[in-house]
Amino acid sequence: MEQPGQERFYITTPIYYVTARPHIGTSYTTIAADVLARFHRLKGDAVLFATGVDEHAQKNLRAAQAQGVPVMEFLDGYAQVYREVWNRLHIQPDRFIRTTEPEHRTSVREVFRRLLETGDIYKSEYEGWYCVPCETYFPEAELVEGNCPDCGRAVERLAQDAYFFRTSKYADALIDYITTHERFILPESRRNEVLGFIRGGLMDTCVSRRGTDFGIPVPGDEEHVVYVWFDALINYLTVAGYPDLDETLWPPDVQLMGKDILPRFHASIWPAMLMALGLPLPKMLFAHGWWVSDDGDKISKSRGNVVDLEEVAAQLAEISGCAPSVAVDAARYFVLREVQFGLDGSFSMRSLLNRFNGDLANDLGNILNRSLPLLERYCEGIVPNRGESARAFAELLGQVVPAVDEAMAMVDFRGALESIWSLLAAGNKFIDERQPWTLHKEGKTDELHAVLYDVLDLIRVIATLVRPFMPEAAKEIWRQLGLEDRPDLLSVNACTAGRLPAGTRIQKAEPIFPRVDIQKVEAAAQEKAVPTAKSPKESKTVNTISYEQFSQLELKVGKVLDVEPVPDADKLFKLTVDVGEAEPRTLVAGLAKAFSARELLDANVVVVANLEPATIRGVESNGMVLAAGDKEPLALVTLDRDCAPGTKVR
Repeated sequence: MEQPGQERFYITTPIYYVTARPHIGTSYTTIAADVLARFHRLKGDAVLFATGVDEHAQKNLRAAQAQGVPVMEFLDGYAQVYREVWNRLHIQPDRFIRTTEPEHRTSVREVFRRLLETGDIYKSEYEGWYCVPCETYFPEAELVEGNCPDCGRAVERLAQDAYFFRTSKYADALIDYITTHERFILPESRRNEVLGFIRGGLMDTCVSRRGTDFGIPVPGDEEHVVYVWFDALINYLTVAGYPDLDETLWPPDVQLMGKDILPRFHASIWPAMLMALGLPLPKMLFAHGWWVSDDGDKISKSRGNVVDLEEVAAQLAEISGCAPSVAVDAARYFVLREVQFGLDGSFSMRSLLNRFNGDLANDLGNILNRSLPLLERYCEGIVPNRGESARAFAELLGQVVPAVDEAMAMVDFRGALESIWSLLAAGNKFIDERQPWTLHKEGKTDELHAVLYDVLDLIRVIATLVRPFMPEAAKEIWRQLGLEDRPDLLSVNACTAGRLPAGTRIQKAEPIFPRVDIQKVEAAAQEKAVPTAKSPKESKTVNTISYEQFSQLELKVGKVLDVEPVPDADKLFKLTVDVGEAEPRTLVAGLAKAFSARELLDANVVVVANLEPATIRGVESNGMVLAAGDKEPLALVTLDRDCAPGTKVR
């Protein structure tokens, strides 16, 4: 419920045809809208996020007839599919509209009636070309080799009396409005495209069809039904209560769509309709690019090359071992981080895995896997009091949080995420420079507490800012921080330094983003795709050593006290290990791809203690940790019960 003084934020997606499951194109638009809606809720705004399905399309009717089922049964089934898919992709609309709803029928007929009264809709003869898959009329000059210029399919010749909307009447007004309102159409390249389209000459729009009863009847002339695109655009008014329009809600703040439906429909017919009705125009129309295949072709249902984000997320969960909900969030993150919103992007599983490892496992996962165990070790898992020196990130937050806000206002998801990731870079660098393990060793308790407080407080802010993009992963970070009972801190206004409550007990958990061995995944996929004959196993000569040689190995129990990544080495960790000597040893171990720092901290391991020292990537290593595996470690050699560091292993 809206509270006094709250800002209203109304965001829409196009409504989708329901002849197949949602694919990456429809998911992309709807995820973007969901992220904006969630962000504005974090700002305290009263949000209305609307999406839905466009059901009066002729291709929907034909698809139902082809399956031999009643059309409403067909539509009900697919509407439910869309709801379920959006839920599984963590998309939470406030309103899911169907154009077969009685409320929408009332809105459409009232718009049509009013425009008939004003003369902005008139009856005339229509003869021209119609593309059923695109539900669009095209002048012959726009056809490409006699086919639809959008999908390339055959068009049908129609000749009938029909109703027309005087789109051409509003061409000059549209040009004036677009040129004087810079944020009305974004990105700028799309605004220029729209201006070129309108200046090329707007024709009046055919807004009815005869010969079918599948649609909303024209008031006073029920032999005609309202043309599906005219019908569909009115859904934005229906959601806002038209004809009893909620004036505190209208106009929409942001309307998102793919670039293909911007010039002709959302930036020409739609604003012209609103001008004719005397209603304010949307504050922003934002047209994003397409996801394309490797050969540059648009990924879409009509081209038969769809990518299903649900399937992608399931594959990622299987490959990485992360929770399915985290894999969905990683897919959401990828589509909004990989490509500047507004441009075309090429999708590949390799790119997704690179982002998962680099951004999520290395950056976000690393700061969690380093910081929370330090608090467990040095503060018994309880957030210390904020010391006087604990102000390391106050100035940075004062810069980054407004930058994120401005980026989101411009629908610049990539820019917002880059700003958030600058906080992660600063946090990881801060740990490296301040070395809390050294502060502990030197007995600088106040300084240690201040450092740990600052890092955990920074993670709190990061978890808040990434929540619109990755709601379930952020919720898990929030739980690990022990903040499940502090929803009051879940707001953009709370993203200032020093708000983490002292005395909070963190919660132990497994790493959220386990790293993926991409080369191993790709090799396995290639082997699966191209089976090869295997030669019979050959007997191998086993090289033996004597008992005396074996007895020269000095194996000891070691306890891992600290874990740090070795710079510029993806596989290597620098371990500080207690082996029962006066000083802990430094060991370099190639475990980083198989284990997180969090898994290794406090582990009891077996160390080869009399191995000759070696310098690896500039770090002197004094020993070796034993692990099972051939080329890559699969498991640590550990003990089935606790033993003191330094205990000999025989």
